[in-house]
Order: sequence, then structure tokens, then C-alpha cells
Amino acid sequence: QVQLVESGGGLVQAGGSLRLSCAASGRTYSTLFMGWFRQAPGKEREFVAHTSWSGSTTDYLDSVKGRFTISSDNTKNTVYLQMNSLKPEDTALYYCAATVTIPRSISDYKYWGQGTHVTVSS
Repeated sequence: QVQLVESGGGLVQAGGSLRLSCAASGRTYSTLFMGWFRQAPGKEREFVAHTSWSGSTTDYLDSVKGRFTISSDNTKNTVYLQMNSLKPEDTALYYCAATVTIPRSISDYKYWGQGTHVTVSS
């Protein structure tokens, strides 16, 4: 099993920044990719970004490209999501997730955290 704990969410004004952290524990050696997802009220959960633990492979939702950066620290078993130039439409519950296979869809993510709230005011 792998446990994921997110932190770093909060309330920020539009144009501001936040850094989310996801601390992984347990059988982290079995995981290949770490991802960030978000779910706004009344909407489906959507992919935001993912990275391999080495950082050699990353991908982003088009609407966050150039504003968000995902990174990983293998020594701390932690993945980060640096979010800059935040917009009100970024408001959501942000989840960290992990796969044991190369991810091709949200269903490939086997382990999930409880989420951290991000609210961006206009």
C-alpha cells in the first residue's frame, strides 16, 4: 500500500501563487508516476499534471501549461505542484495520486490522497 498526504492549499487572490506538496509513504518503490488532479464543485475530477519520479517525463493540462510546474524529490518521497498566476477557475479540491503503471487515464491511478482545497478569489 501507498499513502499520500497533500498539503499547501489555501485561499489566494487571483494572480497569486501556491505550492502544493504530496508526501508519499509505504511501498513508494512500487509507484511509477505521480499525478495531480482537481475537482471543482459540480464538475468531474480532471487531470492537472503528472511526473515520473525521475522527472524525465511530465505532462500538463493545457490550461495550466506555463503557470503550473510539477516536480519530485525522491529523497523525501514528495511531489510538488507550484502554481503561479492563479485564476478563479483554478479553484478546486486538489488530489495527489500514484500509479504502478504508465498512466494513460485517470483509472490507472491506484492510490489517492484526501485532497487539499485551493480557493482563488477574484
